[in-house]
This record gives sequence, C-alpha cells and structure tokens, in this order.
Amino acid sequence: MISIDLTGKTVLITGGTKGIGLAAGLEFGRAGAKVYLTSKWMSADPEDVRRQFAAAGALPPVILEADASMDEDTEKLLAEIRKHETKIDVFISNVGFAQKVKSLAEYKKKSLFKSLEYSSWPIIDYTRKIAAVFGNVPRYVLGVSSDGPDHFYPGYDFVAASKAMLELFARYLSAHVFDDDCRVNVVRFGPVKTESFGAFFDAGFFDHLRKENIPEHRMLTVEDCGKTLLAMCSGLFDAMHGQVITVNHGLTFIDNSLMQFTAKRAKNKDGATDAARETT
Repeated sequence: MISIDLTGKTVLITGGTKGIGLAAGLEFGRAGAKVYLTSKWMSADPEDVRRQFAAAGALPPVILEADASMDEDTEKLLAEIRKHETKIDVFISNVGFAQKVKSLAEYKKKSLFKSLEYSSWPIIDYTRKIAAVFGNVPRYVLGVSSDGPDHFYPGYDFVAASKAMLELFARYLSAHVFDDDCRVNVVRFGPVKTESFGAFFDAGFFDHLRKENIPEHRMLTVEDCGKTLLAMCSGLFDAMHGQVITVNHGLTFIDNSLMQFTAKRAKNKDGATDAARETT
C-alpha cells in the first residue's frame, strides 16, 4: 500500500466545507497537510467540520469565509493565510455555481457571466494572486469539473458551459506556468451524491441506478473524489500536466440507452420464462 506524506505542506480548497471539497480536505489532512477551507455562506457547521478532521486524525482545518467570485475576498483570504504560511503548495478550485436553465427563454447573459465568475475564472485568478502574495505559484493546481460538457443533462446548460471554460483555462494555465514547476490538471467527476447534486437534480437518481441493476461499486462517492484529488498531488502523477481526467468508475460507458433497453428486454424475457414455468 502506498503511503502519501504531505506533512508541512499547505493546501487551499475553495468550497471546502461540504461535498467533494470537504472529502478532499479530509484526505489531505490525513496525509499530514495543513488545510485551509473556504466557504461563501458558511452554511456548514465549522465545529462539525473540525470534528470530522479530528476523527480522521488530521490537523484542525482553518475555515475562512470568502466569495470566490469577489476580488476583495480573494485578496483578504490570501493575506490572512500569508500571516501564517510562507507558501501554498496545493490549490484546488472546487467552487461551482450556476442557475438551472429550464428553457431557452431563461438564457440570460448575466447568468452566464455569473457562472463563469464562480466556476471558471477562480482557477486563473487565485493562481495569479497566490503568485503575487507568496512569490510563487503552487506546486499543484487542480480544477474540479464534471462530464457535463460532453453530455446533455436537463437544466445544466450554464454549468456545462462554465466547466468547459474551466478546462480550457486550465490547459492554457498549464502552459503559462510550465517553467515554474507547477502541475495544472482538471478532474472530471461523474455523478456524485452530494447536497449540491440533490439540489440541482434529484438524489433519487442513485436509487434509479440501483433499480436499473447498476452495482454499488460503480457509483462514485465523495470519498473516491477526495482520494483522487490527493493522488493527483502525491507526486505519482507529475507527468500529467494540462490534462482533463475523467473519474467515474466507468459508469458512463455502461449507462446508455442501448444497454438499458437490452437489460430490460432480458429482464422481461426472464420474467416471461418464469411465468411460463409456473403454468406448467
């Protein structure tokens, strides 16, 4: 078993008090890193977050309120971290926010720009500002994306657009910081049962997967996501630079209309056979 030791390293995760961000924070904390988590509304109970870190045997996290779309919040946040740290080794751009689109009439330029401010721009803005405040860019910069740009999900229009822009920015950013010994990558996660997923879609989706006989081990968890983000910053994947990596247990490969049709037909055929046996 590979052991990852990040003792003495500093990690900054935006949107880090819930879901994937929190799961990543816990993994980095277990590895010995000093973890800074941001939240816009501080909707999670800070004490509960600290209890989870304590249960994981990690250093207490530093939880700071900051809106990832606001320059003044970003500058204030980094100035506060600079009081205690000489560098930021890992930055994970995890914040995502967008309006759900129900029809073409709801396409508003203002809504699109707001989505880009939260979900696309921070990977550039934070990296630049970290370099300005600390004198160097992080060793690792990661963006958290989804497979939305390649799939149609109802209402996901602006999220998909902002994730596509995030991925584009990450590729170009990787070229700009290549000589600074910085690794920039994006991880695309498939559907994960989180509070934000349930609010945007319906957490009942995962019950639907079970009814469709999708095995539990095919369903991505926040713990899987956290471990992936940690691994990307472990040194084991340093040959990856400017890449977009998809993590979904292969679910999207087998979750398609033809597969569903075939499975239902086989199930119906088996049911008909059983019924025939009962009548003989």
